[in-house]
Amino acid sequence: MTTLSVRKFLAAALVAACLPLAPHMASAAPAANLPDFTDLVDKVGPAVVNIRTTTRVSNSGARGGLPPGMDDGDMSEFFRRFFGIPLPQSPQSPGSPRGGDNGGGSGGSQDAPDSNDPEQNSGVGSGFIISADGYVMTNAHVIDDADTIYVTLTDKREFKAKLIGVDDRTDVAVVKINAANLPTITIGDSNKVRVGEWVVAIGSPFGLENTVTAGIVSAKGRDTGDYLPFIQTDVAVNPGNSGGPLINMQGEVIGINSQIYSRTGGFMGISFAIPIDEAMRVADQLKSSGKVVRGRIAVAIGEVTKDVADSLGLPKAQGALVSSVEPGGPADKAGVQPGDIILKFNGHSVDTATDLPRMVGDTKPGTKSTITIWRKGQTHDLPVTIAEMQPDKTTKADQKKPQPPKQRATNVLGLAVSDIPADQLKALKLHNGVQVDAADGPAARVGLQKGDIILRVGDTDVSSAKQFDELTSHLDSTKMVALLVRRGENTQFVPVRPRSMQK
Repeated sequence: MTTLSVRKFLAAALVAACLPLAPHMASAAPAANLPDFTDLVDKVGPAVVNIRTTTRVSNSGARGGLPPGMDDGDMSEFFRRFFGIPLPQSPQSPGSPRGGDNGGGSGGSQDAPDSNDPEQNSGVGSGFIISADGYVMTNAHVIDDADTIYVTLTDKREFKAKLIGVDDRTDVAVVKINAANLPTITIGDSNKVRVGEWVVAIGSPFGLENTVTAGIVSAKGRDTGDYLPFIQTDVAVNPGNSGGPLINMQGEVIGINSQIYSRTGGFMGISFAIPIDEAMRVADQLKSSGKVVRGRIAVAIGEVTKDVADSLGLPKAQGALVSSVEPGGPADKAGVQPGDIILKFNGHSVDTATDLPRMVGDTKPGTKSTITIWRKGQTHDLPVTIAEMQPDKTTKADQKKPQPPKQRATNVLGLAVSDIPADQLKALKLHNGVQVDAADGPAARVGLQKGDIILRVGDTDVSSAKQFDELTSHLDSTKMVALLVRRGENTQFVPVRPRSMQK
């Protein structure tokens, strides 16, 4: 009886406790509703295509097959993109399109693969139609090294595509198929993207055509070291999604899915998309001329850290630090020097070092522009004429291991320096500087080493070892000092905190 009474009491208490919550739960229910993507997918889906690439191979060079259930065409991009090696291919029926569809339908048969061509699948990806007459945008790495490009529409028609142009710097490519009255995608404005908004990706992960995934924008302007700032999302993007559209809730494409962050090659919650505004600028040039023309001012730059900014009196860490200037280039003619910090280009703030290449690159060669620099505590406006960027040249940096110092430095920076002969300064195209003979303590901790050349201490140019020792003797051990250092062909500021010489 006692047990029953206790149970009745607990039941009544539970009901009573739940009653006040009912109105609150009812009012909160609408906020928990998730968006419905069905209409959006119906609208955009037909403009998304599957892209398959093949390469021609000798029949005698055919390799053994893959494990059962693994399609080499679907997985080749995975190996090539994330491991840097081609996937061993199994023999394919020459020229046979995937899925058993032979390209039937309007305009499909004339573009079907030639059954006499010894081809094997080399990559798979996605793309989207940007004009009704057959222009398709995708990633450059999707069609890299392809002999033949096949575009498959959602209605199963397959076309052999013509390559219009590729821009490796932005990873954008444009191809064209011989078709008309095609469904197109609406181009959005990537500048209006907001962190936290819902977005959708449509593509062919692992060759699974027309796969839809959804998520939110995680960040904007994400600098990954590439030419463009990316849109970061948590949308599930996997190998094969490359080149597909990132779509907002209005059904507009705001980016091209291009990269993923992954330790395994699969989705881990971080994916990156090329902003569509930048991609369309590239696509327009590729369509008109087959190549992209960019401006350059011929400087090598680096980031401005907070320590460097504080040491030089900059209000905040911003701009692009000039590490080297190409002799005879536009910046050299304008008077730019290593150690200058470029704060503005044509009046537009350079917030980070990666902003400058984009600003200059988007400027037509021959244009007269103005760069604002910070030098020795003052700003200067320098006129510069933009030159045309040439194809990248691969250079190998001289990687020399630090040699142990032969003597111990005793000043507050931990540096022992010596004068540089005039003929050596001339050969290095320098007007001043002292050479590091030994580094320990504070200098060694920030990476300075024998052979480095000290050009400036704070805002003061260094012309002799005697002057350097005098400058360092007056440094405040509680404040960072920026040394302008040249190593090889590069020049950069190195912040050092002087040590106290008191015992």
